[in-house]
This record gives sequence, C-alpha cells and structure tokens, in this order.
Amino acid sequence: MTTATPITPRPTAPLPPAAVSAMRSLERHLAAPSVVRAVTVYETAAARAAELAARAVTGTDLEALDVRSWEFAEELMAGSRATLAAAGMLHLIEVAV
Repeated sequence: MTTATPITPRPTAPLPPAAVSAMRSLERHLAAPSVVRAVTVYETAAARAAELAARAVTGTDLEALDVRSWEFAEELMAGSRATLAAAGMLHLIEVAV
C-alpha cells in the first residue's frame, strides 16, 4: 500500500508581468466580440489621450482640433469602460496595484 504525499500549497500571487499579459491576451481571445472591441477601442484611445497629454505637459500649444481629439479619446475610453464594466471585464484594462 502506498501513502499519498502531502501537497504543500505554493503562493501564486502576484503573478509576474509576463504571466498577467499572457492571461489577458488569452481572455481577449476567448471573450465576446464586444469585449474585444471595447478593449481595442480603450487602448487606442488611451494611447492617443496620453500622446496629447504629453504634448500639453511640454508646453506645446494644442490646437482646437487636438483638444477636441483629446476629448473624443476620453469619451471613447469612458464608453469602452462602461461596456467592460457591464461585462465584468474591467480587469482587462485596469492594472492591479
């Protein structure tokens, strides 16, 4: 008769950044198309908003079109965030601290 070897639990959190990125990528592939679209729109709009924010911080005058583009990016981010919140998938765009 053999005896079972006890299993010692190992802590799994926090995950390394590469593992978090891989899990998010996998979740996107398995998610509904509306979730994938919301993440894509959010990330694209966030990049544009960050670009314009960086220009504003350097003292570069933003033209009216740039200001409207920044506002539009923020609106897209808010809409995408609402879609992801409704789907319970905010973790795809929010970074855990």
